[in-house]
Amino acid sequence: MNADQQEKGGRRRYWTNLTLAGIAGQVGCLTLVIIAGALLLGLWLDAQFNSRPLITLILLVVSVPISLGTMFFVVRQAVKRIKSNVPAQKTDRPEEAGHGN
Repeated sequence: MNADQQEKGGRRRYWTNLTLAGIAGQVGCLTLVIIAGALLLGLWLDAQFNSRPLITLILLVVSVPISLGTMFFVVRQAVKRIKSNVPAQKTDRPEEAGHGN
């Protein structure tokens, strides 16, 4: 492997790591927004209906699977975009391409 190929591999790894860090940050922020929204909405509804911890607890419990589903959706979409940007690798050997006997 020559130095040019190593440099290209290093850049690709750098951008892949940066993309994964961005996805992790996005998922973390979405989780925080969903849970904080459930907490604030629950506290407000509890104040309106005078049912202090009940609605808040219910909304917090319901926000966990919603947060997990959102994480799963965001990661699936990001992986789909990453896979569509990766070019297909060409092989130089005919036996690897399925043409050899």
